[in-house]
Amino acid sequence: MNDRKLGIAALALAVVMFWQGWGLEAPFSYEPLGPRAFPLLIAAVMAVCGIVLVVKGGGQSEPNPPGASLRIGAMFLVIVGYALIYQPAGFIIATALMTMLVGRLFGGGWLKPAVCGVLGSVLFFFLFDRVLDVVLPLGVLEAWL
Repeated sequence: MNDRKLGIAALALAVVMFWQGWGLEAPFSYEPLGPRAFPLLIAAVMAVCGIVLVVKGGGQSEPNPPGASLRIGAMFLVIVGYALIYQPAGFIIATALMTMLVGRLFGGGWLKPAVCGVLGSVLFFFLFDRVLDVVLPLGVLEAWL
C-alpha cells in the first residue's frame, strides 16, 4: 500500500507543479521554450511515475536500514542549505559544497567528493553560462569571472 500512497502524493504534487508552472512567463523572450517548459516537463514525468506506482504498486516496503533515516534528513538539510546559499555564494561554490556533502553522505571520503565537486561545478558553470548562455549566479566569485 505504501507504493500507492507515494503514487497518489506524486500525482498531487505533479498537478500543483503543472498548475504553478503553466503561469510562468518571462517579461522578454530570451530562449525559444520560455521558463515554463522545465517545470511542465518535470510535472509530466512525475505524473507518469505516480500513475505507474498507483497501478503497479501494492507491495510492502522494507524498513530503512540503521542510520538511513538520519542520512535522509541530512540530505534534506543539504538541499535546503544549497537553495539558501545558491544566489549569494554563486553556482560554483554552492554546487561544489553541495557535491562534497552529498559525497560524504554516500560514504565517500573528503578528497574525491571535494575534487569532483570543484571540477564538476567549474565545468558545468562554463558549459551552461558560457557555452549555452544560461545565466548562473557568480556570487562571491563575480570579481574573478
